[in-house]
Amino acid sequence: VQLVESGGKLVQAGDSLRLSCVASGLHFSGHVMGWFRQAPGREREFVAARSGRVDISKYGDSVAGRFTISRDNAKNTVFLQMNGLKPEDTAVYYCAAARTIIPNPSGRYDYWGQGTEVTVSS
Repeated sequence: VQLVESGGKLVQAGDSLRLSCVASGLHFSGHVMGWFRQAPGREREFVAARSGRVDISKYGDSVAGRFTISRDNAKNTVFLQMNGLKPEDTAVYYCAAARTIIPNPSGRYDYWGQGTEVTVSS
């Protein structure tokens, strides 16, 4: 299984950015796909997750209303649209896959990508 993230870069506060994650080697629609992030010196934080079978998405409190997760099952790709970026959104963003149908922010994720770095300047 491979998860490959892309799209991270340096942006200014208030900008928008879209991250992508392409998955291979797994039954994509049968997995919940999620995004997590980890800032320097901080614990990994749940950002968002979306089911591949039912119309259910979950968001972390700090990004709800600003970030949107979506997926294209035909292309084995999950996206994270980030609007209204803030300096506190600076982190390495990781894509992850869970062998389940319903997203669970605190659930187990079985596969992880290498991460893509997002830096938001003030």
